[in-house]
Amino acid sequence: MRVAVFDTKPYDRQYLQAHKEVQWLFHEFRLGRETVRTSEGAGCVCVFVNDRVDAETIRCLRQYGVKLIALRCAGFNNVDLKAAQAAGIPVVRVPAYSPYAVAEHAVALLLALNRKIHRAYNRVREHNFALTGLVGFDLHGKTVGIVGTGKIGRIAAEIFRGFGTRVLAYDPFPQTTWAAEKGIEYVPMSDLLVRSDIVSLHVPLTPETFHFLNTERFNQMKPGAYLINTSRGKLIDTVALIDSLKSGHLGGVALDVYEEEEGVFFEDLSGQVLLDDELSRLLTFPNVLVTSHQAFLTHEALTEIARVTAANIVHLEKGEPFEPGTLLQPQ
Repeated sequence: MRVAVFDTKPYDRQYLQAHKEVQWLFHEFRLGRETVRTSEGAGCVCVFVNDRVDAETIRCLRQYGVKLIALRCAGFNNVDLKAAQAAGIPVVRVPAYSPYAVAEHAVALLLALNRKIHRAYNRVREHNFALTGLVGFDLHGKTVGIVGTGKIGRIAAEIFRGFGTRVLAYDPFPQTTWAAEKGIEYVPMSDLLVRSDIVSLHVPLTPETFHFLNTERFNQMKPGAYLINTSRGKLIDTVALIDSLKSGHLGGVALDVYEEEEGVFFEDLSGQVLLDDELSRLLTFPNVLVTSHQAFLTHEALTEIARVTAANIVHLEKGEPFEPGTLLQPQ
C-alpha cells in the first residue's frame, strides 16, 4: 500500500524505511486542509502530533480514497475521531512506543535544571570553571508529585522512588495495588500541589485537562517548587506560568512541550526572529529549561513506532485486526 507520511524528519524516514513491505511517500510539510490534496492516490496517511486532521480534512481524505489514518504517536487530540468514524476511516495510533523514553527524559530534565548542567556546560566551553550560581539541591528526601499514573507516570514515579524521594500521586483512576507495592501515596490534587517539591505531569490532553495548571493551581503549589511537563503543552496556561515565574513563586520549570509549539518545535528557526512572545519570554528565565518535544526520541521508541505503524498498514491490506490497543474510537 502507498502511504503518505506527513511532517517527516530524517529519523522518521530512517526507521520507517526499514519496513519495505510498505511504499512510503514522505512529505516534510504537515497534513491539513491546505495540503490534503497530496494524499490523493495513497491508501493511508501517516501523521504526527502537529498535523491537523479535522472534519474537513477527513472529508477530503475519504474523497481521495484514503482507507486508514495512522498516528505515529500516542496523543490523538489533533484528530476528529467522530468525523473519521462517520467517514468510515479507522484511526490507529502507537499507544506505548516506549514509556521509559518519556519518563526518563522527564527525570533528565529535572536533574539538568536542578544541577544547572546546561549552564555549567556552556561555562566550561568558554573556559569559565567558576561554580557561583550553580547550587542545586538533593533529590533524596524531597516529595515528588506525579500527576497521572498511566504507564509513563508509573515508570517516572518508580524512578523517583529510586532517588529516595517520597512520591505522591493523583489520578482519577488510581492503581492502588501498584501504589501499595511501590510505597506511593495517592492524594487529592490540591494536597499534591501543596505538599510536593517537584510536580511532574503525565496526563493526556482532553477538554477536561486543558489548562489543567492555571493561576489557581500555581498559587496552590509549594513556594519554590519545580514543575516538569513532558505530556502536552496545553495542559499548562502559559500566561499563568510566566506570572508565577515572574513572582518568584515557582523555583524552576522544565518543559518538553509547549502550548503553541506548532510551527516552532521540530523546526530550525536559528536564523529567524522568534515571533512567539510567550515562548521568547520563557526562554529568558534562568530557571526554565526547554527541549523541543524530544522525550520520545530514542532508538527503542522509534523502532516500535515504525513497527506498529507498518504492521497496522499491512493488517489493513490483509483484512486482519489491527495491533491490540491501537484502534481509536470516539468517546
